[in-house]
Amino acid sequence: MSFSTNNLRLRPVILTLFIILTLPVFLTIVAVNYVSNQEAANIYAEKLLYRFNTEAIDSIEQLFDPIKSLIRSASALGGELPEFYEANGSITYLHSIIEHSDVIISAYVGLEDGSFRQARQIDPAVKVHGKLPPAGTRYADRWIEREPGEVPVDHYIFLDDGHSELGRSGKGTSYDPRARLWYETALASGGMSLSDVDVFAVLDLIGFTIGAPFYGADGNVRGVAAADITLDGMSDYLAESTISPATISFILDHQGGVIANSRQEKTYGNRSGRAELMHITSLNDDLPAIAFSSRPRDAKAQADSKGMYAFEHQGRDYVASLTTFPPSFGKGWQLFVVTPLSDFTGTLEERNKQLFIFGLIAILVQIVIIYFLSGVISAPLERLAIKVTKIKDLDVESPLSLQTPIREVALLGRAIDTLDTTVKSFASFVPVDLVRQLIDTDQKLALGGYNKFLTVFFSDIEGFSTLSESTPSKQLLHRVSTYLETVTRATKRESGTIDKFIGDGVMAFWGAPSRLDDHAMHACFAALRIQHEMARLNADWTAEGMLPLNIRIGLHSDAVLVGNIGSSDRMNYTVMGDGVNIAARLEGINKDYGTRICISHTVFKEAGDRLCVRPIDEVAVKGRRGKVPIYELVGAYDLEPEFEPDEDLVRLCRMTRGAYEALVAEELDLALERYKAILEDYPDDTVAAEMARRLALRLAKDATPTEVSD
Repeated sequence: MSFSTNNLRLRPVILTLFIILTLPVFLTIVAVNYVSNQEAANIYAEKLLYRFNTEAIDSIEQLFDPIKSLIRSASALGGELPEFYEANGSITYLHSIIEHSDVIISAYVGLEDGSFRQARQIDPAVKVHGKLPPAGTRYADRWIEREPGEVPVDHYIFLDDGHSELGRSGKGTSYDPRARLWYETALASGGMSLSDVDVFAVLDLIGFTIGAPFYGADGNVRGVAAADITLDGMSDYLAESTISPATISFILDHQGGVIANSRQEKTYGNRSGRAELMHITSLNDDLPAIAFSSRPRDAKAQADSKGMYAFEHQGRDYVASLTTFPPSFGKGWQLFVVTPLSDFTGTLEERNKQLFIFGLIAILVQIVIIYFLSGVISAPLERLAIKVTKIKDLDVESPLSLQTPIREVALLGRAIDTLDTTVKSFASFVPVDLVRQLIDTDQKLALGGYNKFLTVFFSDIEGFSTLSESTPSKQLLHRVSTYLETVTRATKRESGTIDKFIGDGVMAFWGAPSRLDDHAMHACFAALRIQHEMARLNADWTAEGMLPLNIRIGLHSDAVLVGNIGSSDRMNYTVMGDGVNIAARLEGINKDYGTRICISHTVFKEAGDRLCVRPIDEVAVKGRRGKVPIYELVGAYDLEPEFEPDEDLVRLCRMTRGAYEALVAEELDLALERYKAILEDYPDDTVAAEMARRLALRLAKDATPTEVSD
């Protein structure tokens, strides 16, 4: 049997190199993998456990922080308005607290005179005053008033999901908030507090109370605002957060009492109105007890191990950790986690065996295949390698003509030819930062644009120059970044496109590059969301002693030029045209009338059915012959409750329309009279004030007699 020398030149080299390089490396990898598997699994388990501890504690803190913020606000309200919680109208505010988070089951305020007001969730299966609540009950208003010489009455108003009344109940009670643990804890701390585990009166549940006292102008305690969280909610969280199937986790108090557990087992009881927690060593399962008893007792050993340690139980290896919550949390709670190492090593060991067997078989098969194919594929592969090198260097070359009996190699050759052409094209025309957007919108990569009817948005910060002079640079940067993030988030939520940031201003548009029905409506919704979120931020900033960031917004719908503007080396997807200038002008017009959101007539015409607006004036815009009617956007219908206009706002809009109609009809005296009527009912209305001022000047000018010469 003879062999061609051409076939033998590369084939023996490939085969020999494959055996020399692959077999020893493979055997070494398998051996090292077996030896280091246990150590790697331990390290991986410890890292995963450490990360889980950190993330779990952070998540639990983040679970409490918003609730603390709500109670802090409720306490501050009691300090600023001492009489607020003395009336039942304050219960509506307490309902807003429990609806803010699913884990809050009740929010309430106890006063120093012994009165009590509460908004709470209702379990339809739990009796109130000895009987079940009405069908459909979801919430309840509850209050207790104390009159000298009279037995206090515990009042209930049962409410459905929409807070409509379903029934009432009242019964004499001895309940006194001042004698409760949550009240005493809040007074003892003098500030925000987290109570020990306690029994919630009437609710027949056990949990924690977050509370904060508030004081009168004389410095005396007026009462305590608080909210309740159940232990079951904490256990549900642990059950949802786990690092392996057999991992168990607990939250313990400083004495080892089980506050919550991932198995969602009941580990607490009610003894004479006081909560009693089971100790971790008293559970039915002895694994947690052994794990807890095996923990390092030496403080230095605990610090060196970061609270993690290993132990053995019934022939199985475990890793456990005991991590104390940070002091800032306010309680000496501990996160206790126990996980078996087999959860991490079992799969690895099985895969190691499979890898070894499969690897040996694969090497033998590859040796046979490489022996026969090395000569067939070596030549075309060398040519393809040369071609790839030329592509990398962007070298100009005609497509490679490749003849090979191997179909895959032939396809690879044609694919490389296509790659050659594509890379050269992209290298010449495509800006990298625009590729993803253009691909996502299926647009062709080319300079130029097209006319399209869009809605354009401009926003700016009122008095930014003055604000920048009086605000530290770092604080100003943080606040402006928060504002820009708010605008970006609202724009994306309403399917808009951010065009650019212009200093403290933002330009955006709706309706391109992707088609968007009702783009004017979405733009208006985004503007309302921005102002609503900025109002919330400004309230927080003002409470911290900082000046607010008041945002002015202008919106206009028009046919504009949209597309890729720039050069072949640098492109920008943007909009241009007279409509853009009008939107920018409307943003600035807000300053003249003291408004926040100014929209053009075309926006109102496109989205008016869902909007609550009022006409402002007709203004001249550069480039337009006639004047442009403008409106103030104040709300929206059927969007979200916070944007729904109330009766007072609807009345203001109706009165403004009446005054504006008189103005358009040139009945100036009647228009002035109607704007003044608005100011009588709404003395702070800047639009009515400005229009009344302008009308008064205009009427005075018209009344001035014209001098006639002889």
